[in-house]
Amino acid sequence: MELSPMEVIFLFLGGLGIFLYGIKQMGDGLQASAGDRLREILNRMTSNPIKGIIAGIVVTILLQTSTGTTVLTIGLVSAGFMTLRQSIGVIMGANIGTTVTAFIIGLKIGDYALPILALGVFLIFFLKNSPKSYNIGRILFGFGALFYGLDLMGQGMKPLADYQWFTDLMLDMSSNSLLGVTVGTVLTVIVQSSSATIGILQSLYSNGLLDLSAGLPLLLGDNIGTTITAVLAALVGSIAAKRAAAVHVIFNVIGATIFMIIMPLFVNLISYLQSAMDLNPEMTIAFAHGFFNITNTLIHLPFIAALAWIVTRIVPGRDFSEDYKPNHLDPHLLKRSPGLALQGAQKEVKNLGNLTLSILDDTKEYSETNNPKLYKQIKEKVNVVDTLQDTLRSYIIDASKYDISPEDAERQST
Repeated sequence: MELSPMEVIFLFLGGLGIFLYGIKQMGDGLQASAGDRLREILNRMTSNPIKGIIAGIVVTILLQTSTGTTVLTIGLVSAGFMTLRQSIGVIMGANIGTTVTAFIIGLKIGDYALPILALGVFLIFFLKNSPKSYNIGRILFGFGALFYGLDLMGQGMKPLADYQWFTDLMLDMSSNSLLGVTVGTVLTVIVQSSSATIGILQSLYSNGLLDLSAGLPLLLGDNIGTTITAVLAALVGSIAAKRAAAVHVIFNVIGATIFMIIMPLFVNLISYLQSAMDLNPEMTIAFAHGFFNITNTLIHLPFIAALAWIVTRIVPGRDFSEDYKPNHLDPHLLKRSPGLALQGAQKEVKNLGNLTLSILDDTKEYSETNNPKLYKQIKEKVNVVDTLQDTLRSYIIDASKYDISPEDAERQST
């Protein structure tokens, strides 16, 4: 049965809506199952770039959105819980973690979408008194909705082959990679989900509506477009947050530029993997997506310090979370020498006092000048004070778990 243009639009938009809702439900279910561990993972597993990348991958898989991980990271940077360099590793990991959704789509279990969705609904409505079963139900419902929405989008896109404007656009993108990157970027900015635009790309490729020469530039544009949400989230954040968002943009733009230069090699490599591993069309795009993000991360990994330096020049200003970050709170020292650890905590208390005094000075100056920049500076310093207090409190409480002398116990209590 031939579909009218209106039916094509309705099928595509309806499928896209169900797909996005499915991803949200699956992510919410996974996040609820993980509890408060997401922030803890990001907060604790960032002592070096490799751990940061792993943390970014894990949290993105649980959230089912790299944008969510990046926005959460920017929030932690704004609050002073994470430094700019620590956030770079997490952002890199988030780009790798987001490829998992594409691999899930590549499994091609769309025939079982409705039974999975029905099982999820059963658990949600009939076992809602059990939080564990309820969350599993949300995960299954989201999983089924994801595939059902993807199937509807595929049905809506099949007739596009009959439209001359669409075939002309696909031909233009095959010969002009920059056009493909632009289209991919704009589409992702509109949809606000890189997973959704990758899903659309997988449907287009599986239906034979485009070839790899047109599809891979779209994929690169998708990775650039997904940075817009992080940029918007950082606009009202601290200087450190703006720098973290800038890193996200630079990281993806540089990666896309490198792959644009070697596009013929990239197309040939993915074509070879497709034939050598007998990949279905959806899994082919998933492998391309994974290869791009992993390679881009490996390229940038040795240059994390350089990226941090670049964004400090692009976004100038004083980062108070860096200036007053705790340098004397060593968790390993707590086990080996709690007394020395408490001495370090005393130094941080003095650091906290100096910061609080500077806030009072700034407040006095603001009352006289009413300078909006000074007001923003005060807010940033207050965030840093809150973070330092929480960090110090946890550190001093941890010290009580170890054998300490009566003098140290008195020092701890004061």
